[in-house]
Amino acid sequence: MSIKLAAAEGTLPGDTLEEKYAFVRSVGFDGIELSGQGDGIFAGRADELARARDAGVIMPTAVVHMDHFIGDFDHDRRRDAIDQVKQLLSTIVIAGGSGIVSPHAYGLFSRRLPPFTPPRSDEESRKLLIEALTELGDHAAGVGATLYLEPLNRYEDFMINTLADAVSVVEEVDSPGVAVIADTYHMSIEEADVGASIRAAGSLIKHVQLGDSNRLEPGAGHYDWPDTLGALADIGYDAWLAMECRLSGPVEEVLPEVAKVLRPS
Repeated sequence: MSIKLAAAEGTLPGDTLEEKYAFVRSVGFDGIELSGQGDGIFAGRADELARARDAGVIMPTAVVHMDHFIGDFDHDRRRDAIDQVKQLLSTIVIAGGSGIVSPHAYGLFSRRLPPFTPPRSDEESRKLLIEALTELGDHAAGVGATLYLEPLNRYEDFMINTLADAVSVVEEVDSPGVAVIADTYHMSIEEADVGASIRAAGSLIKHVQLGDSNRLEPGAGHYDWPDTLGALADIGYDAWLAMECRLSGPVEEVLPEVAKVLRPS
């Protein structure tokens, strides 16, 4: 498997995307995963992103960074999140990228913490998520992008926790504009057999994010990286592996070690 590594924009030194990209290339990485801030901030960077793209900066994806998401319990906040993700999808295309990473919800509710029972039924939550992803899938396909649905662990989301959860929804939506992202940190909590889960999800996985068992960089915890890399090779995965974690030390020291973990000689 040919591995393409992306570093998180917010962890990189440099005042410009061009400077950040020069840095990631110097430490064995291949691209930058952008911060997809809402409230028009990401869209307001369109000229900057276009200049960086034209200068050869590789920016394959962006992660939604907002305080509300497409599964919000509040109708107006949910509607706003959908509209903002549409804007992010249109903007990542300007950067030359492929898609936007978004969970169903983050920090909204957990079945593992009091009061344990969400204020909306599972059936209604699933129905609303299908509706949101159908709308977003249509928009994504229209602009030439993909919305990557991210399963989060049980403490961060109450509904989409495993690859199988995401696959079930994505298969029902059945849109070329919607796919699954596998995040290794969340899988380390939720998947009984990470390799088997990856193989079962198969070609629906179009993006991967990296974090070890302690949510530090690959190699800083006890995650089984050969198992995951082998499973990705088995499904013919040929897209990006992007950092989505904290770092245990200075970025200039950490990223070269990550490259060694994921590209063993």
